[in-house]
Amino acid sequence: MLISVVLWLLAGLLVAAALAVLALMLATWRIAANAERLVPACGKFVEIDGNRVHYVEEGDGRPIVFVHGLGAQLHHFRHTLFGRFGPGYRLIALDRPGSGYSVRASGATGRLPEQADIVRRFIEELRLERPLVVGHSLGGAIALALATRHPAVISGIALLSPLTHLEASGRQGFDLLYVPSRLLRRVLAYTVAIPLSLRYAQPTLRFIFAPQAVPVDYMVSGGGWLGLRPSHYFATSTDVVAVERDLGEIERRYRDIAMPAGILFGTGDQVIGEAVHGEPMLDRIEGLDFERVEGLGHMPQFAEPERVVAFIKRIAPRAFADPH
Repeated sequence: MLISVVLWLLAGLLVAAALAVLALMLATWRIAANAERLVPACGKFVEIDGNRVHYVEEGDGRPIVFVHGLGAQLHHFRHTLFGRFGPGYRLIALDRPGSGYSVRASGATGRLPEQADIVRRFIEELRLERPLVVGHSLGGAIALALATRHPAVISGIALLSPLTHLEASGRQGFDLLYVPSRLLRRVLAYTVAIPLSLRYAQPTLRFIFAPQAVPVDYMVSGGGWLGLRPSHYFATSTDVVAVERDLGEIERRYRDIAMPAGILFGTGDQVIGEAVHGEPMLDRIEGLDFERVEGLGHMPQFAEPERVVAFIKRIAPRAFADPH
């Protein structure tokens, strides 16, 4: 009798667990479907070594390629900076594979050299003549990897709040994204990660944008909804895990960078500290154009787009005049 009761209890618990998982999966599907309805794909696609890359472009002239940061997508540039440059530039922003509407190749690792190689192949596929590369946050680390691995392909780098150094406390604030197991990462992506991300979206965004306010139109015009999809969570977690494997090696090659380079960093950045990731670069890259902005947070392209455009346009003549 006792055994029968225990078996019934276990069966009940299993059914309850299965129903809970099903409910989470359905909630994830609904949130993701709503995200794609609110922020649909808006650009073109190109196949790069098994990656399907989504990108947008605007204008004619010398090319500038924009590489977004962790958990972000191309609207971080399209919404904030496109339309502000004036004539003479061809602006191209891409969703990094796995982010936005770009699909990461099967078996891809998300490691920084791999992502830099994809950007190089993207540049070649679009037949861009030595573009200036703008990288924000993690996109800055990818731009630095590109500059050290493929310097002949680009003319210069302009970095916004870039990740430049490996820190022991580098995961702080992103612990929930650090999931080394690929299988567990996948399970979380399709069950609990998206409902939890939606629940804590506002506190997370306040942390990322602080000390500035979160733009009222960020979720739609800034593409924020696109982060609330399983594929995007999986890619973002993959990126967090991958950074630790390569950033230290890339750091050791900064002194090899000979192209025009600039960094814009806010002293109020709570995500990536300027004292660790900004100022030390003055001793690492010769001739670095370094702009420190008092009180500015981690999202300068949203908070001060005109300043960011002026910064990029200051680097551009040096980059495009470089004969190498």
